[in-house]
Amino acid sequence: MDIAVDRREDGVVLAIAGRMDALTAPELEKVVRTLVDDGVAAVVADLSGLEYISSAGLRSILASAKMLRAGGGKLGFCGLDGMVREVFQVAGLENMFTVTATAGETFAAL
Repeated sequence: MDIAVDRREDGVVLAIAGRMDALTAPELEKVVRTLVDDGVAAVVADLSGLEYISSAGLRSILASAKMLRAGGGKLGFCGLDGMVREVFQVAGLENMFTVTATAGETFAAL
């Protein structure tokens, strides 16, 4: 899994690509912890490059959201497609988080 960090005026976009599984998912939490420590309040995870997400990946997403909330921040998502979108729907995450087509739309909705 690769995570590209793009700092913008309205927050940070994390472009996540590859496979988020038990081996790679903890990296998301490390990146989010650094952002929380830096005082970032809005994070959008762009999942358009994510090919696969396991239950460990879902756990890391929930843990990351909890870290951001504790620091007064918010987490949203964009670019969900295929299997990743299906997993979000089945897990009910589309109802828990702001999910839109683009990072700009997600920032506006957070």
